[in-house]
Amino acid sequence: MHSEILKVSRGIKKRVLEHTLKHNGGYMGQACSSADTLACLYLDIMNLKTIERPLLPPSFRGVPSSKNTQYKNGAEFNGGHEKNYDRFYLSPAQYALVLYALLIETKRMDEMALNDFNKDGSSVEMIGAEHSPGMEVTTGSLGQGLSQAIGSAFARKRNNDLGNNFVFMSDGEFQIGMTYEAIQTMCHYQLDNVIVYVDVNGHQCDGTTTEVMNVKNLVSKVESFGAKAVAVNGHDIEAILNTKKIEHKNQPLFVFCETLPYKDLPEFEKNRPKFHYLRFTSPEEKNIYINALERMSKEWK
Repeated sequence: MHSEILKVSRGIKKRVLEHTLKHNGGYMGQACSSADTLACLYLDIMNLKTIERPLLPPSFRGVPSSKNTQYKNGAEFNGGHEKNYDRFYLSPAQYALVLYALLIETKRMDEMALNDFNKDGSSVEMIGAEHSPGMEVTTGSLGQGLSQAIGSAFARKRNNDLGNNFVFMSDGEFQIGMTYEAIQTMCHYQLDNVIVYVDVNGHQCDGTTTEVMNVKNLVSKVESFGAKAVAVNGHDIEAILNTKKIEHKNQPLFVFCETLPYKDLPEFEKNRPKFHYLRFTSPEEKNIYINALERMSKEWK
């Protein structure tokens, strides 16, 4: 299993880099920091329904309404909404490209889907929405995903569903008041069917999280509300997988995965502290990443 997780993780980084080179821009830092965690979630930690063959996303069908009853959201790529399976909520919607790459690498989505990335009329949006592959709900602006996931989790508790709601967050979302209101609510209602994995890469759009607004020790903050919380090396597959063994009866669980936004792409480290988006400023800079992609292809055979 470890080798398969590593293969998927590397596949995510390589595919996002290929896409970034093709389109002269992409969310490369998010791929480097989160790929290990997301691969662990999809291949081992979460219990998602198996999909028979990779799906091709439909075009955007419009918002749900009485005249649009055939509307489907992106959850079908995660196996849908059966009560005994887990659900996945991507809170930072700018990680959508990373999620698409993950779905392709895990054979849940056809790789041809990326040909429609960010095109008019496509559901494969640059900033994922509820109709985008792998998305349950529209989570932007940042900080809304956790609140929406716990509303669903509360309903699932009442319906005696066996499945959990997994939420993937970024550390910058802990600068937002709504996040703490959600944590207080989920602890009050003892929603132990909510499990949160946080990509703590220390960077956001405007620089480092400590310089923009330093929230310091996230584990102790979350624990003060009554949740169970741990911090792990977000690039240590064994450490991430071991978190599924943590007991948290009557408590939501938070796993803070400490990561690097240039993991396996040392060429990107020179962009410090701007890791939010990779856009090439010259042919020479682009050539550096073309060579990096060639290196990945050789080393990761």
